Amino acid sequence: MVIKPKIRGFICTNAHPVGCEAHVNEQISYVKAQTFSSTGPKNVLVIGASTGYGLASRITATFGHNANTLGIFFEKPPTERKTASAGWYNTAAFQKAADEAGVYSKNINGDAFSHEIKAQAIENIKADMGKIDLVVYSLASPRRTDPDTGEVYSSTLKPIGESVTTKNLNTSKRIIDSVSVEAANEAEIQGTIDVMGGADWELWMNALAKADVLAENVQTVAYTYIGKELTWPIYGKATIGKAKEDLDRAATAINAATTNVNGQARVTSLNAVVTQASSAIPIMPLYISAMFKVMKADGTYEGCIEQIANLFKENIYSDSPRLDEQGRYRQNYKELEDSVQQRVTDIWNTVDTDTIDELTDYESYHNEFLKLFGFGVDAVDYDADVNPLVEINNL
Repeated sequence: MVIKPKIRGFICTNAHPVGCEAHVNEQISYVKAQTFSSTGPKNVLVIGASTGYGLASRITATFGHNANTLGIFFEKPPTERKTASAGWYNTAAFQKAADEAGVYSKNINGDAFSHEIKAQAIENIKADMGKIDLVVYSLASPRRTDPDTGEVYSSTLKPIGESVTTKNLNTSKRIIDSVSVEAANEAEIQGTIDVMGGADWELWMNALAKADVLAENVQTVAYTYIGKELTWPIYGKATIGKAKEDLDRAATAINAATTNVNGQARVTSLNAVVTQASSAIPIMPLYISAMFKVMKADGTYEGCIEQIANLFKENIYSDSPRLDEQGRYRQNYKELEDSVQQRVTDIWNTVDTDTIDELTDYESYHNEFLKLFGFGVDAVDYDADVNPLVEINNL
């Protein structure tokens, strides 16, 4: 079939297998061109391994450190009439490259929140990998089913305390308008914490520790975005921010639970990037478009793969990691520089529909969004007939 992007609101409902493969290979090529520490990971578990920062982590571990990886994800397979989800094609491309490089990698497609998937992962680790020395937790989901009670938690993107009305880039209409979001109630705040907080990260680490599959000096990281004043009303100081704060609680608990193997859990603060999750958050398309304009002009912008490659080099496997006051790895320092934030704020305050292209780099934002689904990648013929039926060697 000939596959063209089908965009509805802030999501794309299809994906291009050849484009996804090309995009993954671009990231692999970037990592291969870098120099990494010889003291990197050997056996890596990536929970949320098929897109964004999780995929970048898996690529960096494999092609930067020659590490064995087990990837956990929940993706939709293709049919003869419908494409797979982008994460499915990303994983197929990654698996193909890892196989060609002769590096071990296995995949589990299922609900990472469930006890069953945790048990399946542990069984595979024991059979093939021995012990894990790095666990990357990079899940993003709107819902989570409690594995013990069966209760379904739902997350919301709402401010706390009072409603917020703020400027917004409406990507469907390509206009600057405003968006109003009502304040969350206590149940919505707690639901967001239950989905996007540290509870499941903690459950994973407890299960791995109980099964004795964590190596001495094991490290684990969970990713977060902190942001600054512009994004705080609907992100940092809102329901999702409360959930991210719970990651700090979980990190403390995991450190206490893994003292017998000298384990270390750290939350990692990363830059704002275009992901399937961030595109759904009001104000983020405008903020990121303005940030692109500023940071790309400075030559300091880093996408997912650049961020994670530098995280491995500068923090996780560095003798002098960059930590914030809460003990998080601080990989977002370039975005949060005062001069960058001031220029982004100046754009935010002055941009209107007529000046979107002049004052922001919305074109780059849109291109990055398309790339998430395998579209807009150089050297890919999007008029060609392609087979959507791509297989993954899942466990």
